[in-house]
Amino acid sequence: MNTTVAFIGLGAMGYRMAAHLPKHFDTVYVWNRNFEKAKQHATEYKTQAVELEQAVQADIIFSCLPTSKDVEELIQTVTIKSGAIWIDCTSGVPESAQKLALELALKNVQFLDAPVSGQTIGAENATLTFMVGGSQTAFQIALPAMQAMGKLIKLVGQSGAGFAVKAVNNMMMAVHLCAAAEGFTTLKAHGVNLNEALDCINASSGKSGVTESVLPQRVFNRSFPLTFALPLLAKDTGIAVDLIRQAKLSAPVIGLTQSLIQNASNLAEPNSDFSTAVKMYESWSKITLD
Repeated sequence: MNTTVAFIGLGAMGYRMAAHLPKHFDTVYVWNRNFEKAKQHATEYKTQAVELEQAVQADIIFSCLPTSKDVEELIQTVTIKSGAIWIDCTSGVPESAQKLALELALKNVQFLDAPVSGQTIGAENATLTFMVGGSQTAFQIALPAMQAMGKLIKLVGQSGAGFAVKAVNNMMMAVHLCAAAEGFTTLKAHGVNLNEALDCINASSGKSGVTESVLPQRVFNRSFPLTFALPLLAKDTGIAVDLIRQAKLSAPVIGLTQSLIQNASNLAEPNSDFSTAVKMYESWSKITLD
């Protein structure tokens, strides 16, 4: 396609996501704070490593950065092409998306908050889920670019809705992670074979994404591969709690889980995967989940 596309932020997710774009678009710019990583991506996937000022002249601009603050600060430093669509795949703050959408609209730039789910394997296989907030018009224009990287792409509401869905999704995963850690610790304390119990639960009503993939692929084998950092999960659970407070709702399970995840993050070694939250329970119980 003649549409030019840029991808800003080549971390664990962004590096893999951007790799699919040259299969569908003739011109794909990439930029990263560590510019050597952008050059490496260009060599490996036939993208074009460019300076940030050129990247934001693309028709469609993706960003995938650690926080909404990072995105806001970056946008303040550049002049974006008039008529462009900025698609932010950061797991961000809904209020930030609403603010950026209004500010960029004054510059004739449309903004979509479009966080993704599916972890690095989904980014590798172009099977990510995109949960998108913003206008229907911008969504339809940007849809082919997102389809290059994702399998399920849904417009879930106006600006900020995508970030809200991602925060609640990750919050629910955190609840499942804590529940699984407590449940399987209890089973092992009673002499139960954890692998056999896992098979039973995954064929029963207690199953979740945590029991189906996180426990067998990360925890029980003690691999804990770093694909999604525990501090980022703590950030996302905090966003979910803020949404609850703003709506003046009562959500005791979510509130407790956020405290547990934040505590696990505080105790964890640097660069720990989210699945290492179970180690907090192991330290309390002196029972290892293997």
